[in-house]
Amino acid sequence: MLFLVSNDDGIHSPGLEALARALSSLGQVVVVAPDRERSAVGHALTLHRPLRMTRVREGWFAVDGTPTDCVHLGLHGLLAEPPTMVVAGINQGANLADDLTYSGTVAVALEGTLMGVPSFAVSVVAEAEFRFGAAAEAATRIARVMAERGVPPGTFLNVNVPSRDRFEDLRGVLVTRQGKRVYGSGVVRKKDPRGREYFWIGVRELGETQRTGDTDVEAVEEGFVSVTPVRTDLTDGDSLAELRGWPWTEG
Repeated sequence: MLFLVSNDDGIHSPGLEALARALSSLGQVVVVAPDRERSAVGHALTLHRPLRMTRVREGWFAVDGTPTDCVHLGLHGLLAEPPTMVVAGINQGANLADDLTYSGTVAVALEGTLMGVPSFAVSVVAEAEFRFGAAAEAATRIARVMAERGVPPGTFLNVNVPSRDRFEDLRGVLVTRQGKRVYGSGVVRKKDPRGREYFWIGVRELGETQRTGDTDVEAVEEGFVSVTPVRTDLTDGDSLAELRGWPWTEG
């Protein structure tokens, strides 16, 4: 197999190293990752300036752009043939619930899927000590299963793994729904030494509104690997019939 691997933590992330090393047991790995941390940039694509790609070492390339840029350059500017799979991670921190909309890691898998390549993203869930052993092994297991079974077109997997050294330290794997978490205002407003206002955006988690027993948040809290299938089609199918009946042309 041929893997295109990227992330949003940057080319020097230990999680990226752990993922590439683990996947190399299954086939060839080509890494194209941002040259610095690009966390929370989402699915951003650079259109208004040229991009530069630098060879770091054999099979490893750094790009002065976003995670989505890296996938584009890897697929269309570097690899001579499409990869078997696009894999993102291992992210240092959870990508659960509403975090998916901000995540550059998830955007790597999203972009790979949009380009027609089976893809998944892997994140380690921890606040301080990130242990990548279990997540790396989970990634190889998931890659094997995906290669054997395939995934539906337009679907990628978002994987979150508790911070553990070994896969055996986990309780297993659960296929989950995307959960919902509530965040409070994290904006800090201050003045710099010259008297000019500045703002620092952060988040303060207030808790989870959904505890239905099958969410990604609950799975990792209970020591399981969470595997959430995510679709690239954002259409709200449940609302189509209702909205089609609205009086759009009246008045």
